[in-house]
Amino acid sequence: MTTTIDRQIQQQPRCFDEFLDRYGGDNRYELIDGEVFDLEPTGSHEEVAAFITTKICVQIDAIGLPWFVLQRGIVRPANIGMTAFRPDVAVVNRYELTNEMLWSEQSILTLGSSIKFVAIGKMTIPVKSKTMRFWVFPNIGLLITPD
Repeated sequence: MTTTIDRQIQQQPRCFDEFLDRYGGDNRYELIDGEVFDLEPTGSHEEVAAFITTKICVQIDAIGLPWFVLQRGIVRPANIGMTAFRPDVAVVNRYELTNEMLWSEQSILTLGSSIKFVAIGKMTIPVKSKTMRFWVFPNIGLLITPD
């Protein structure tokens, strides 16, 4: 999966609440370390994400797990104040949602216990001129590997 981070949108760092007020309803934007980025996924990126989602949904249904795949939500790690990303694929434990303070009003997850798996995909970060693959696993953390 490939996502191109098109460009940084603003010069001044934004906090999460500012990001949510301005970009919360638009799936094209993410907040990374206080910087808003306009993400432009490629067609093949969307195809791979859809394939993974389909396979996961079939397994969730077959096993009868209380999980679902998040469609348009935001993942905001509680320990990272100026980051909010929109994962390509996120599997959520529906039983844990009662502990999510923002869930009833907005599709925002902050607790690792709610998330069974997250695939963020691969991003090319122009500032560092490197392509990295980012994966988040609850209870393990963020895994970053070179492409």
